[in-house]
Amino acid sequence: MEWRTSYLDVMLIPIGLLINLAYHIWLWYKVRTQASLTIFGIDADGRCLWVPAMMKDIDRKSIVAVQSIRNMMMGSIFMASTSILLCCGLGAVISSTYSVKKPLMESIYGARGEYAVALKYATLFAIFLFSFLFHSLAVRFLSQLSILICTPQDVMTLVTPDYLTELFRRATILSIVGNRLLHTGLPLLLWIFGPVMSFSCSVAMLLVLHRLDFVARKEKMEIGIARKLSGSA
Repeated sequence: MEWRTSYLDVMLIPIGLLINLAYHIWLWYKVRTQASLTIFGIDADGRCLWVPAMMKDIDRKSIVAVQSIRNMMMGSIFMASTSILLCCGLGAVISSTYSVKKPLMESIYGARGEYAVALKYATLFAIFLFSFLFHSLAVRFLSQLSILICTPQDVMTLVTPDYLTELFRRATILSIVGNRLLHTGLPLLLWIFGPVMSFSCSVAMLLVLHRLDFVARKEKMEIGIARKLSGSA
C-alpha cells in the first residue's frame, strides 16, 4: 500500500534531480571546451579584461569599479537573504503544532507518510541552507575585491591584476552555484504538492536555463565573424 502512494515520488524525483545534474555536468564540459558558446565563458573572458582595465586607470574609474562590484554584492546579499528566509519558513512549518500540520499533510499528493514529509522538508532545508552559504562566501570575496581594487599600485605589491581576477572568478562561481542551488530548490518546493508538479517544473526550468546559458545562433555567427576578422588582421 505504501508503494502505491509513493511510487511516483521514488521515480520522478530522482529522475528530475539526475536530469538537472546531467545538464550541469554537460554545461560545465561546454564551458571548458567551447567557452565562446556559453554565457559563462564570455563573462569569464570579460572579467579577465575588466579588472586590468580598472586598475590601469583606477584614479578615474574607481567609482565605476566599486559600484559595479557593489551591484554584484547586493545581488548576492538579496539571494542569501531569500535563502535564509525560506529556511526560517521551513523551520517554522516543521516545528509547528500537529493541528497545523494535519491539514497540510492531507493536501499532499504522492507519499504522505511521516518519513516522506520529513524527507521533503529536510531536503529543501539543506538546499536553501547551502545556497545561503555559497552566496555568503561570494559576498566575502566581493567585499575583499572592492577594497583591494582601489589600492595604489606598486612594483613590489602583492595585489596584482591576476590576483584580483582570481578573486573575482571565485566570487562569480560561488554566486552561480548559490543561484543554481536556489533554482534546484524551486522544483523541490513543489514536491510538497506532488511529484508530478515537481518533475514538470524541473523539465521546464532546464529548458529555460538552456535558453539563457547558451549564446543564440545570431550571436554565434557574430562571434565567428569577429574571430575570422581578428585572425586575418
